[in-house]
Amino acid sequence: MQYGNTSRVAASALGLIAAALALTACQSDGGDSTAGTSSTAPTTAAASPTATSPTSPAPATSRTSGAGTPASGAPASPATATSATATSAGTASKCAVTALKARVYQAANRPVGTGTGAAIVEFTNVSGKPCVLMGHPTVAGAGNGSPEHNTPLSVTPTGSASSVRVAPGGKAWVKLTFVQVQGEGDGYCASGADPAVYPTLVVGLPGAGAHQVALSDGEFAECDNKVTATAVSALKPS
Repeated sequence: MQYGNTSRVAASALGLIAAALALTACQSDGGDSTAGTSSTAPTTAAASPTATSPTSPAPATSRTSGAGTPASGAPASPATATSATATSAGTASKCAVTALKARVYQAANRPVGTGTGAAIVEFTNVSGKPCVLMGHPTVAGAGNGSPEHNTPLSVTPTGSASSVRVAPGGKAWVKLTFVQVQGEGDGYCASGADPAVYPTLVVGLPGAGAHQVALSDGEFAECDNKVTATAVSALKPS
């Protein structure tokens, strides 16, 4: 009986030892698994700087504007364009007499009567570069001959004068309103004076010379040798 108990105890002890050995083996395997998982962390950490490195240069700051100029230099482009425009306008000189072609026609809006009433003088820039006109005109009645032989008219200026930049092929205008002739036939002047008739007018502009113009369908008939004149304008009068 004692031997039987001793055998059972020995067997139990052997069983416990085997179980302990088995448990130790399992723990050893679990430790290897944990070490394998940890080994990827340095890889992940190493990959992290690689992932963030493209964002570090901040490429948005080096993008160009719509005009093709770097964003940092964008304000310089509008300033350059503005300077070029200002310089272009500033360098335009007064229109020389040879730069202009003048013509005249009767105005649609004119005083009631039998004389000319009002006329529009149109100036066209026939040169190859822009030029500037400014001011109120001088007006004189003349024959068909030399414009130096003329009769100056008394000009009453109306409206403010400002410079008008005329591009090549561009136009500017002046409107002349005369003291109208009344009545039929040769007519008469309300002042009691005789009407004056001129085949041509000599119209001058400050710095732009004098231009002799004639109507295509008649002569200039007016009273008192007086005329009201607008300043030269970029807007076509009627």
